[in-house]
Amino acid sequence: MAHAAHIDDEHGAEQPIVHAQGQQHPIKLYLVVWGWLFVLSACSYLVDYFALQGLLRWGLILLFMMLKAGLIVAVFMHMKWERLALVYAIILPPVALLVFVAIMVSESGYTLLTRMLFLGGS
Repeated sequence: MAHAAHIDDEHGAEQPIVHAQGQQHPIKLYLVVWGWLFVLSACSYLVDYFALQGLLRWGLILLFMMLKAGLIVAVFMHMKWERLALVYAIILPPVALLVFVAIMVSESGYTLLTRMLFLGGS
């Protein structure tokens, strides 16, 4: 850290000024991530270009979306260099929500089946 002197007008004494130096990441890292984001976006567009349908289409789109979001959070939001506790505090709630949504989706089939059986739906 660089130190400089500053004279405090009120007390007349020298006070050190501390200039904080931030962590510098190589530009190559950002260029590589931008390249991967471009490739993943191109793959996402190719899913539509080749007219994939059904579960394969949505699975690939969601996969590419999650990979892009992970790269952005890890590098551009600097989560890769944060403490593990902070990473868990940010990552675990969305993962828990996804687990609960998956449970609800699996239960929805059972609910629909029981409604059809007992309420006479078609």
